[in-house]
Amino acid sequence: MAGSRLSSGRLTELDALRGLGALCVLVFHYSTRFHELFPQAAHVPFSFLGGNYRVLLFFTISGFAIFFTLDRIGTVADFAVNRFARLYPAYLVAMLLTLGIEYLARASQLLIGPGAILANFTMLQGFAFLPEVDGAYWTLTVEIAFYFCMVAIWKWVGLKRLEPVLLGWLALRWLYALWPGMPERIVMLLVLRYLPFFIIGILSYRVWAGQRRWRQQVPYAALALLSIATVDSPDISLAGIILLAAFAALVAGRLRFLRLRPLVWMGGISYSFYLIHQHVGFVVMLKMAEAGYSPWTGFAAAFAVALGLGTLINWCVERPAGEAILSWWRRRNRPVMPDDILPSQT
Repeated sequence: MAGSRLSSGRLTELDALRGLGALCVLVFHYSTRFHELFPQAAHVPFSFLGGNYRVLLFFTISGFAIFFTLDRIGTVADFAVNRFARLYPAYLVAMLLTLGIEYLARASQLLIGPGAILANFTMLQGFAFLPEVDGAYWTLTVEIAFYFCMVAIWKWVGLKRLEPVLLGWLALRWLYALWPGMPERIVMLLVLRYLPFFIIGILSYRVWAGQRRWRQQVPYAALALLSIATVDSPDISLAGIILLAAFAALVAGRLRFLRLRPLVWMGGISYSFYLIHQHVGFVVMLKMAEAGYSPWTGFAAAFAVALGLGTLINWCVERPAGEAILSWWRRRNRPVMPDDILPSQT
């Protein structure tokens, strides 16, 4: 396998891509999104590119990384517990911290109603079309729907015949494009808006793992890009081409220049960092502006707070809680779950 691994079995460059994506999301939110929500507040004198380009990278990574779990589970319950351990503890703490900071700061523009807050405790608020405590959480709805689809394929079809299933999945996406009235929950549950990017990650993993060769995957990759080109805008098509090229380079071991310790470290804490960075950072920048500090100082302070809180949540909650849940599950179901499925690996 050409990609480089850490001693724990992680793909180093994948962590670096996570870290890079997390930093790009932060810059976009603290420059462009902050100014959109608070036009009256002083802001840094630049804007990052709009659109969802950064989260498309995360969706592609998820398509690749989902197999680190699927290839090692024995039951659907194993998968559900693994995903719960990976996602929920850090999410719960980050959500409560965000709520507390918003209320203490009286940031009324960021607050949501009590019913929506209760729904956020389930992580399923997006499926009920309710607002998130933090706007960044919308991607979790997409990820959870993708997990549901992939474990259903794993259970009922199997991964050996995965590529033909992907063709049928893409056909549903074209049906969605031709049927504007398709119920939104179907679109959401089948991740039809972002499906080609997950597929790019899936196809790349299969090559990286030695299960397929690129000459076998090229027709499916071409259809994924065609789906983007016929359904989405040209800029999204360009993003798809770039991501396919990037993941082909990843598989070939040509992204080793990304193996910078800060980026790899950032990738390791990227989930907790992503959960806490947006609204908390907005509050910090608003308060710094009210106190008369420059926008650049507010930007730097918000970044420092998000980095500090993200690191603490990762070290004190995400890793220990996830490992404790999985250890409990292994003891309860020994020998179903292998010892090497840790939340930090996916």
